[in-house]
Amino acid sequence: MASYLVPGLVLPWPRLRDALGVEHRTASGAGYALTFDDGPHAQGTPAVLEVLAATGVRATFFLVGEQLRRNPALGGEIVAAGHAIGLHCDRHRNLLRLAPWQVRADLDRAQATIEDLTGRTPELYRPPYGILNAAALRLARSRGWRTLLWSAWGRDWQARATPASISALLTAEAGEGSVLLLHDADDYGAPGSWRRTAAALPLVLETLAERGLQEVPA
Repeated sequence: MASYLVPGLVLPWPRLRDALGVEHRTASGAGYALTFDDGPHAQGTPAVLEVLAATGVRATFFLVGEQLRRNPALGGEIVAAGHAIGLHCDRHRNLLRLAPWQVRADLDRAQATIEDLTGRTPELYRPPYGILNAAALRLARSRGWRTLLWSAWGRDWQARATPASISALLTAEAGEGSVLLLHDADDYGAPGSWRRTAAALPLVLETLAERGLQEVPA
């Protein structure tokens, strides 16, 4: 996987990590971290929280400001269940289409919403689509956020995804230090995709447990 710094320039992972501080592995380099993007969602987030509660696994939820304002109680429920909060965006847009002032305004509003409705100050940041630009990187650094992408995903937002395909893709190369990406909302993906994500989650966690992998903080 690669990410963008500026339009037309793609930097490979080693250079991103070393020069820009963008991460895609757990802070400890061990275990695995389960992460969810795009929520909260009125149905998807509770469904995911239920599975996590039953298995005792903790995750990190990268929240979208506009979705949190639509579902204000869910941010508190995520925190109360012991999960971590990250900042995704306020509106889910490709940063390469935004001017620096628009990036700042988006992150400002997202941060304010998250702090107001969850009582937590985010320390982790992940941009929409995993696409970064110079303005976002600069702002994340200035605010002390870790910019964390991922090392494996289940492509669970796609209409053709199934619980089996999501689990297989996500766990195919999962190992020590993996950061795993799923979505607890369908607002920016195929309608109803959260149902397949919630159904895949027990399969994912069972496979990781069979490999002896332990859940750790991102």
